[in-house]
Amino acid sequence: MHIPVLHERIVELLSPALREPGSVYVDCTLGLGGHAHWMLLANPDARLIGIDRDADALAVAAERLAEFGDRIELVHAVYDEVADVLADLGVAEAQAILMDLGLSSLQIDRRDRGFAYSVDSPLDMRMDTSQELTAAEVVNSYPEHELRRILRRYGEERFADRVAQRIVRARADEPFENSARLVEVISAAIPMATRKSGGHPAKRSFQALRIEVNAELESLEAALPAAVDVLAVDGRLAVLAYHSLEDRLVKHELRARSTDKAPRHLPVVPEGMRAEMMLLTRGAERPDDAEIEDNPRAASARLRAAQRVRRAA
Repeated sequence: MHIPVLHERIVELLSPALREPGSVYVDCTLGLGGHAHWMLLANPDARLIGIDRDADALAVAAERLAEFGDRIELVHAVYDEVADVLADLGVAEAQAILMDLGLSSLQIDRRDRGFAYSVDSPLDMRMDTSQELTAAEVVNSYPEHELRRILRRYGEERFADRVAQRIVRARADEPFENSARLVEVISAAIPMATRKSGGHPAKRSFQALRIEVNAELESLEAALPAAVDVLAVDGRLAVLAYHSLEDRLVKHELRARSTDKAPRHLPVVPEGMRAEMMLLTRGAERPDDAEIEDNPRAASARLRAAQRVRRAA
C-alpha cells in the first residue's frame, strides 16, 4: 500500500477544524485513500466526502476505508466540481479540505495507465479512463506548434522545439502507440550534455503530456477558488503540489485570499476589505530527508495551508 506524503503534518494542520461532531472533511483527490485513512483515525467525529476522477482508485479507496462505515461518502468527479458535489449531497460547507495534486500510486504502478516513462506501456495517461483524449491522440494529432506550446508551458522543456519536431517527423513514419518509442525519440532530441545531468530526458515531456490530457492546470485554477468558497469560517485548506506550475497557482491564490484589499495608506482596514484567510504555513513546507528516504515519490512535494477567518465581502 502506498505511503501518503506528509500525512502527519496534514493531520496536524487540518484536525483543529474537525473537532465538532458531524464536521466534514473533503478529500478532493482521494486516490487510494491514504490521507483520508489517517484523517478519519485522528478525527473520530468527522465524516469524509472523498472525490476522485479515477474510478479504479475510488474502488480501491472504498475497500481500504470500509472500516469507517457510514462516515464516508465517495464521489466520482473532478475536484473542480467540489461545490456541486457538496450541493448534491446537501452539505452547505466543509470544515477541512485537502488537495493532493500528485499521481496516485495506482496510476504510477499500473503499466496499462501509461504514466511512467521508465516502462513500455500504451500512451494513455488518462486519470479518468472514461474520457476520450489520450496521450496517443495528443502525440499523433496535435500540430507541431501545439506540441511545442504544451512542452514549453506544461513541461518547461528547454528543447521543446527539437522535441516537437522529432515527434512530428517520427509519427509520419508510424503513429506512436507505446511509450518506449516516444521515450527514444524524445531522448534523441535532447543534447547529450543535458541527458547526462538533467534527470531522465523524457520526464518533462511526459509531465507536459499528462497535464494536457487531464487539463490539470485548468482544473486547479477552477478548484482553488471553488474550495475556498465552500470552506466554513475557521475551516482549513491544505494543498500538496509536486511541480512549480501547480505550486505557483496555489501560492498566488492563498496569498491573494490572505491579503487585505485596502490601500496601504488607510490607518484602519475596513471590515469589508480585510483578508478572508490566514496562512498556516510559512512558504511551502517540504518533506524531510527521512520521509524522502522512506518514500522517494515525496521528494518534490510542496505543502501549503490556510485557514478561513471570515467570509468574503
